[in-house]
Amino acid sequence: MHLNKEGLIHRLKIIEGQVRGLQEMIEKGTYCIDIITQTSAVKQGLTVIEDKLMESHLGSCVIEQMRSGKEEKAKEEILKVYQLKRR
Repeated sequence: MHLNKEGLIHRLKIIEGQVRGLQEMIEKGTYCIDIITQTSAVKQGLTVIEDKLMESHLGSCVIEQMRSGKEEKAKEEILKVYQLKRR
């Protein structure tokens, strides 16, 4: 994969801290809207990571499959990515 692994790991560590913060917020009885705001930030962070992974996969692995004559496998993976994003 052609990824900026360090960048993704950095983002995941941020999300990890946000999730720990969510746990603390719930334990402390923080106002619900504040918790929901933080959960939205976590979801957005995961979406960014997911998008970068999918872009890398489609731009490298799937292209390589097509070049090596594995068009059917490439098509299946493109459809899988599409279905996952629609969820």
